[in-house]
Amino acid sequence: MNPEPQALAAMQSSPAQAFQAVPDRHGSNLYTTDSQLQPLLALYLPPEVNAHLQPYLERMGALAGREIDEWALTADRNPPELEHRDRTGRDAQRIVKHPAYVEMERIAYGEFGLAVMSHRTGVLGWDGKLPPLAKYALTYLFVQAEFGLCCPLSMTDSLARTLRKYGEPALVEKYWPRMTQLRFEDQAQGAMFMTEQAAGSDISNTQTLARPAADGSWRLSGDKWFCSNPDADFAMVLARVEGAPAGMKGISLFLLPRRLDDGSANHYRIVRLKHKLGTRSMASGEIVLDGAVAYLVGEQGRGFVQMADMVNNSRLSNGVRSAGLMRRAVAEAEYVARERRAFGKALQDMPLMQRQLDKLRIYSEQARTMVLQTAQALQRSDAGEDGAYALLRILTPMIKFRACRDARKVTGDAMEVRGGCGYIEEWSDPRLVRDSHLGSIWEGTSNIVALDVIRAIKREGSLPVLRDHAAQLLAQTEAATDFKAALSASMDKAAALALRAAEEGGDRLARAAASGLYHCFTATAMAWEASCTRSAERMRWAQLVLLHRVLPRDPLAAGDLPEGWTR
Repeated sequence: MNPEPQALAAMQSSPAQAFQAVPDRHGSNLYTTDSQLQPLLALYLPPEVNAHLQPYLERMGALAGREIDEWALTADRNPPELEHRDRTGRDAQRIVKHPAYVEMERIAYGEFGLAVMSHRTGVLGWDGKLPPLAKYALTYLFVQAEFGLCCPLSMTDSLARTLRKYGEPALVEKYWPRMTQLRFEDQAQGAMFMTEQAAGSDISNTQTLARPAADGSWRLSGDKWFCSNPDADFAMVLARVEGAPAGMKGISLFLLPRRLDDGSANHYRIVRLKHKLGTRSMASGEIVLDGAVAYLVGEQGRGFVQMADMVNNSRLSNGVRSAGLMRRAVAEAEYVARERRAFGKALQDMPLMQRQLDKLRIYSEQARTMVLQTAQALQRSDAGEDGAYALLRILTPMIKFRACRDARKVTGDAMEVRGGCGYIEEWSDPRLVRDSHLGSIWEGTSNIVALDVIRAIKREGSLPVLRDHAAQLLAQTEAATDFKAALSASMDKAAALALRAAEEGGDRLARAAASGLYHCFTATAMAWEASCTRSAERMRWAQLVLLHRVLPRDPLAAGDLPEGWTR
């Protein structure tokens, strides 16, 4: 008799050899299992909007926890491919996307209307326009499964906004309706082509030339080095008008259609697609413009100022995406720590794991609070509320700078909780780590965005507005007197550092100032949220933000909260 089946049976029947499956959260609803998100949305959204959105949030949470997660893994393994010719030999460029990616497009663009939600009424059955937070809350859930597609979504949304704001009425009337269709099959996608080899962070070095044509349009010629969603139906492009002065004053903004009015392809080519560390599901490529037909958007010579509106909207989206990545990473770590046992205990009951999870949570919850606060500021700014634009102008680079950097740390540290399986591409952890590095590079590197925080202080007078807003939140917060005093004092110090950075030009102190403002403001806003939602857990996280990320600490001290911070 073959002894192997007997040995196998003995192993299976032995308690010591009992199989322990790796904890797998796949299939969970990412909305209903998030104990913090639901009360926070109830706090920030009007009650009637919050009630209307509940089934859509639950639907998105369920999809992100199962189907979208599966499609995202498949699309990540099967990146898009560029075909230059069809099988008959005709020059007919197209980017071939995996069906899994197209299914995700149908969900995001079609079923939920994430790219058009801010521009038209009737989306998700709501009578009127939904507030920005509705879009960002749904995106926050979607991005926990799929990051790459969120870039085209954001650019489509931002392009429509910029065209409506700066375009001539005839241009808006001609193209804007296509960008805001509800049916997925009818929707036009957007992109922005800014980056050149000589003009990355320094847009004043843009070499692409624009020449006027007899019919009132323009012809663009040049190379664009990094273009995401390169086969988009429309792109906003920066170019230098021929004969214009050097520097920023010579840069103008143009709308570039993929196809001309007669249906033929416009005069530009995708040279190749990039092989990227992350966001592999979404195409990014290099483009050569060869007399491409384009249309001036806004005032000639003010291209970057006008494009900045689109860039800032994309920067906020970057912050939302990074916040979502952190939430997914932390939720996975929490689940593993609860379900995995070692040395006779659940991991979450071990002191070092408790400390590790708390450190992950405070980064993640800071970013979540910044999403909520910035979305609220955007809504107030669009409504023309006094001071709201100045607040938005500083909150946007703050979240882009700090949340995007924090995501790189959180996703890496959360991977460790799952152990060796966290390093395997069958799980979400590696994809989260790879995708997290994008946020601090695109739409402005960390140095550029930190300097933009200082620019908002100098040009928009944003610092007093931010301080007043923080003071109002603190005044409405019920918390221990000593903790509130620490919050107030820390905000004063952060503001003083930021003001000094602005007065000295910002180059040397910009990063420290931007981080200080972010940490002090989020700690204050989190304490306000905790007070309003009666969450002792959130109040403790707010205290840990101040303790671990702001106040001076003895690295050899025990690390307990200061006396007087709790009631």
